[in-house]
Amino acid sequence: MTVYHAPYAWLPTGLAREVRIEVAGGVFTAVTPDCPPSGERLPGLVLPGFANVHSHAFHRVLRGRTHGTRGSFWTWRDLMYATAARLDPDSYFALARAVYAEMALAGITAVGEFHYLHHGPDGTPYADPNAMGHALVAAAAEAGIRITLLDTLYLTAGVDGKPLEGVQRRFGDGDLDGWSERTAQLRAQPHSKIGAALHSVRAVPADCMSTFAYRTDGQPVHVHLSEQRAENEQCRAVHGLSPAELLDVQGVWQPGTVAVHATHLSDRDVEILGDQHVCFCPTTERDLADGIGPARRQYGQARRHFDQRELAVFHRTQAVTQTRKARQRKQLVYRRAPQVGIDQQHTTLVGLRKRQRQIRGGQRLAFAGQRARHHDHADPALVLRVVQDRGEPPVLLD
Repeated sequence: MTVYHAPYAWLPTGLAREVRIEVAGGVFTAVTPDCPPSGERLPGLVLPGFANVHSHAFHRVLRGRTHGTRGSFWTWRDLMYATAARLDPDSYFALARAVYAEMALAGITAVGEFHYLHHGPDGTPYADPNAMGHALVAAAAEAGIRITLLDTLYLTAGVDGKPLEGVQRRFGDGDLDGWSERTAQLRAQPHSKIGAALHSVRAVPADCMSTFAYRTDGQPVHVHLSEQRAENEQCRAVHGLSPAELLDVQGVWQPGTVAVHATHLSDRDVEILGDQHVCFCPTTERDLADGIGPARRQYGQARRHFDQRELAVFHRTQAVTQTRKARQRKQLVYRRAPQVGIDQQHTTLVGLRKRQRQIRGGQRLAFAGQRARHHDHADPALVLRVVQDRGEPPVLLD
């Protein structure tokens, strides 16, 4: 058994002082506040490990390379495709390991990897048809982070069924049966789980959505939803329905399905998503100036009732400085004003099962100690504010 002592820790009941944390076999066995110091001291404020709910590891290469001109999602996508064309299992492993290590250093201890870069440059499967997915799982292991591999179904280049072309051929398995046969070979490991993703209404024909939902029932499933207005317009032109409505008709909205982005929603869409988890991605929405989806309305529409520590609408965890926050607000205003503030004090695990990250007995070991430096003797509420305002790097303990 390992014993830690945290002068301050964020527990299910809120901030606590002088917390004794007992760990055995990678699991919290006891978490007790108001205890005399013993064991290894964790300076500053100890928080539950964060979860990055929506990751595309290879997009990390694009950081700082997409802002030279006023582009759009579609010009950004061209650069993303150029990046995707260059990777193989070895280089993807090296890149993902660095990406996940970066997450770990920021206090993220679990990631949902929305994975669709499956095959060779011309679409031919590797000798191991899951080589790219295995590279991601191995990279997460070396970086010391848990992963849910959300293996993604990607079959078409548009809502109208246009076939994949160019680098998109790396994403496709031919048909749903080909995807199912390949993903059936994936196996969970102690640090990993296997989930699924339906890329979007642009990339999956309507006539196979219900079968996909049936085959993935009970798994974590993520879907890119209404990220762009053009996607909504194309879906209505072809199917006479919004993306949320089409997925509803096809039975995709299961208890374990997470809507990602959900930026451009109608009132009817918000109603449909009332029983779903929704993952907003402020970093992406900031970069593309698309605005953040109707989070307040979505939260108010939720038909399931959660307490204050288990929110019905979730956000992608991100560690940003005050300067980056200000830039985000400025960029979001370009298209539409942000409709929700990001609560940095609460972090929830989504898609890696709907289970809150907490420091409490019986939970897997995952926490981060935030350096407070000269504030060890400050009031706990001030400590939390100071570490947020300073944007200081966390100390990962996982």
